[in-house]
Amino acid sequence: MRIFQVDSFTNEPFKGNPAAVCILEKDYDDSLLQNIAMEMNLSETAFLLQVSENEYKLRWFTPEVEVKLCGHGTLAASHILWENKIIEDDKEIYYNTLSGTLIAKKKSGWIELDFPKGNLNKSNGDSILLEALRRTPISIHEGDEYYLLEFAGQEEILKIEPDFNLLKKARKKEVIVTCKSNDMEYDFISRFFAPAIGIEEDPVTGSAHCYLALYWAERLNKIELVGFQASKRTGYIKCKLQGDRVILHGKAVTILNGFLQI
Repeated sequence: MRIFQVDSFTNEPFKGNPAAVCILEKDYDDSLLQNIAMEMNLSETAFLLQVSENEYKLRWFTPEVEVKLCGHGTLAASHILWENKIIEDDKEIYYNTLSGTLIAKKKSGWIELDFPKGNLNKSNGDSILLEALRRTPISIHEGDEYYLLEFAGQEEILKIEPDFNLLKKARKKEVIVTCKSNDMEYDFISRFFAPAIGIEEDPVTGSAHCYLALYWAERLNKIELVGFQASKRTGYIKCKLQGDRVILHGKAVTILNGFLQI
């Protein structure tokens, strides 16, 4: 089985978010896919199975569970298909996923991903969430499996050191913390925690930006934004609201190319 490791949402090795990409020749049992993801021990491993010339079944697994949507894994998969000439540069790629059809295309040196827009509602959170984060946000919103918490500034964001064992017990499995950016290069800053699905802190989270883009577009009165994820590795994502979709733009770098002996 061919396998690659890609740093997504960056143009530098060892930055952004690493994802493994496996190209499958047939359907395998979920237990094998989960074991491969556990062996790779990255926030996500993407599995590709070709359906037609430029259409693929795409699934993503953390070391512990399968997830419904993964931005950096989709970016990594697209990068590998184009870089290895499996798909020609001028062709769009269609992915069949648990979140519906996702489309990737190359545009002006970037990879463009067409993702569903996240929906958010005002929330009171829960006592476990606030105790685990040890800091008080300006506001709390929630949507699907996510909490989104806004804080006063970057200093607060960077100081957050969650109690991950406690955070696993929060009502929502995935937690986004964010603030407005003081850097003219970016519109907002974020971090992402999901210990309940095997990811304590994710370096750069494409799916979270489906919610962040909506949240900050409403507050900054603009539909095109750039987000900076302030993890240890750091990374950035260009976002654009387009109807009920969010268009994400990113770059990627391959750092490993090999074969799984299974």
